[in-house]
Amino acid sequence: MGEFPVKDLLRPIYQERASHPETLAVLMIEKRDQTSPRTDNLDVTLLIITKSAEKPLFIKHYEFLDQKAALHIVTEKQLNDWILLGTNRRIIDWILNGKVLFDRNEYLMKLIERLNTFPFEDRKLKITIEFSKLIRRYMEGKAFFENKQHLDAYNHIVHALHHLARIEVIDRGFHPEVTVWNQVKQIEPQIHKLYKELVESDEELNKRLELLFLAFDFLIHSKTEFGSSHLLKILSEKDFWYFADLIEHPDVQLYGVDLSVLLEFLIDRGFVEVRRIETKGQEIYHRGYSLKKSVDTN
Repeated sequence: MGEFPVKDLLRPIYQERASHPETLAVLMIEKRDQTSPRTDNLDVTLLIITKSAEKPLFIKHYEFLDQKAALHIVTEKQLNDWILLGTNRRIIDWILNGKVLFDRNEYLMKLIERLNTFPFEDRKLKITIEFSKLIRRYMEGKAFFENKQHLDAYNHIVHALHHLARIEVIDRGFHPEVTVWNQVKQIEPQIHKLYKELVESDEELNKRLELLFLAFDFLIHSKTEFGSSHLLKILSEKDFWYFADLIEHPDVQLYGVDLSVLLEFLIDRGFVEVRRIETKGQEIYHRGYSLKKSVDTN
């Protein structure tokens, strides 16, 4: 299907919204293949980015001629959350490869430049988000393995490997794509090899898992300071933190669901120490979390 007719037919749908002062950009994403998760198997998607809206995401579906289309209206905040959290990885593809139909004050151009340069602070935060998910999957997988629940352990360790792979990709200054294993094969062959051994080996599952947990113990140990550097830097900003204050920090909220398990892991590994702060109750203490003096946060 040609670009002009599609654009022409969809023009009434997006043109009115493009004239609205809240609209920052309009993109068109077309179906590439017969099976195309990129556009939910619809022929074309219109992405409209707005400063604010009643809902963070609003979607409508249309038909025209023999084609199917979707309209996605997303707020700038929701878009930035997706980019940071990696919860909608195709959004990177949409922004970098979609056809720009409208761009107010070069908003999209600046966003694309930010994605391509991937600033260090953004990377640091994304790495800790992935590392906190990795620790949870690793811990839960290990518990299943120790209880001989091998299929559940396998499921968790595959997810843990994905988080580890994404950390490597982010560290090299790239955004993890849907095809993350293609990226990792070029960037960090050792992790790609671990993944292949887990999913393709003829060894019994419990043997494969046993070897992988040994490898994981070493990999996580070597990446703890690097993987949690965003949280360690925040901990260094105060003498100690109550958990309630720490989880309210706007950046930490982005990995708040895994914060408790990450803190316990860092205490166990000697990066964070617990302070007992007296309460009114006898022998009951508040927990305060502080960075060990020997840890470098630069």
